[in-house]
Amino acid sequence: MKQEKQQRKRRGIVWLCLCLAIMLLAGCGKKEEGSGTGESGNGGTNGSNGENTSTASGRVFYLNFKPESSELWEELAKQYTEETGVEMKVQTAASGTYEQTLKSEIAKKDAPNLFQINGPVGYQNWKNYCLDLSDTKLYGWMLDNTLAVTDGDGVYGIPYVVEGYGIIYNKEILERYFDLDDQQSGISTVEEIQSFETLKAVVEDMTAHKEALGIDGVFASTSFAQGEDWRWQTHLANLPVYYEFRDKGIGDADTLDLTYAENFKNIFDLYLHNSVTEPAMLGNKSVNDSMAEFALGRAAMVQNGNWGWEQIAKVSGNVVAETDVKFLPIYTGVEGEEKQGLCVGTENFFAVNSRASEADQKAAIDFLEWLFQSEKGKQYVTEKFGFITPFNTFEESEKPQDPLAQEVIRYMENPNLTAVSWNFTAFPSQTFKDKLGAALLEYTQGRKSWEEVIDVFRNEWAEEKRQIQ
Repeated sequence: MKQEKQQRKRRGIVWLCLCLAIMLLAGCGKKEEGSGTGESGNGGTNGSNGENTSTASGRVFYLNFKPESSELWEELAKQYTEETGVEMKVQTAASGTYEQTLKSEIAKKDAPNLFQINGPVGYQNWKNYCLDLSDTKLYGWMLDNTLAVTDGDGVYGIPYVVEGYGIIYNKEILERYFDLDDQQSGISTVEEIQSFETLKAVVEDMTAHKEALGIDGVFASTSFAQGEDWRWQTHLANLPVYYEFRDKGIGDADTLDLTYAENFKNIFDLYLHNSVTEPAMLGNKSVNDSMAEFALGRAAMVQNGNWGWEQIAKVSGNVVAETDVKFLPIYTGVEGEEKQGLCVGTENFFAVNSRASEADQKAAIDFLEWLFQSEKGKQYVTEKFGFITPFNTFEESEKPQDPLAQEVIRYMENPNLTAVSWNFTAFPSQTFKDKLGAALLEYTQGRKSWEEVIDVFRNEWAEEKRQIQ
């Protein structure tokens, strides 16, 4: 009996040794597979000097929201792969089709692991695909955590840029106008334009003198080509919603009174009737057309945001000096608007696909942290994208230097002005925006009255909000 026990003990020791050997061999094989280079064992950083911890087993697939920045994102993806060894793919949705494209792509086996949601309303559509980011460094770096999209204790969308939009103007053309001997507006400096009344007086008199000024129109084309109407059905439509919400002390509503509908009409009509392009022809005009008209000196003004600088700068034959590219607020005739600043906010919230593999989730988060902390990433953010970021990882010297970003910062830092918040994150759906855009186009073509446009605005808002509930 004693001998039998000793034999069982020896067999147990042999079996334990075999198990340990197998485990050690498996561990070594796993480490070599995930080392990225097969030699350095650096966790796949592949020369990133410790700024990124992505593993070679994960990849980044980003679905980009803005067509105007597609080339930059593709360039950045290539740079990131070269620096870290991590595969990165960028796909850009066509203008006005992001929700539709995301719906199609997210259902595929090779789905994006990094995408965007449009604030709290967008989160409701995609909450089943949004990973909780509350434990990430990125969330910890936020200057104001209240800007994030949250649900309970979870953080599901992190804003990555603060942007501003308004009326971009060419200072040199306006100064030429102010110097005209026969100008009739009585305005002699840009600083005197502090209301819709003064803006309208200057714009209409500039139209009367457009030949002397060498322009085809004061405003660039109010673009309404398919998918190109977002400046009107979203950005301009934000103004009447902002003022109504301000008056009511709310941030969202199931229905709208649209008490500022005439103010919306004021500025929209000013654009239409003092433009490079006749209203009936606007259905064929794109945002790129509009920005090119401004860059080539054919127009003195254009409504857009600070992201438009890259479009202006890359136009072949651009005649606008960087020092002459400035911003005015969008005045509509609201009482007290002399204290109004630019429209400032964000609709850009990064989300990570909760249904992606753990490796791909980690790769997406590592990329975001590289982008907003590493030297190369921050260079792209400030110098190429021109982002004004909400993170504490940027020094004063690392703020964007392009003229429109500098203008946004200048307005934001003016204590005498109140920025117009971005309330279109509360807009009920893309369908609502598309229907409002179609109604606005019909108005430009003389096929709808303004009252009918406002009916669409009010009724479609209520209907789409009802469907969300």
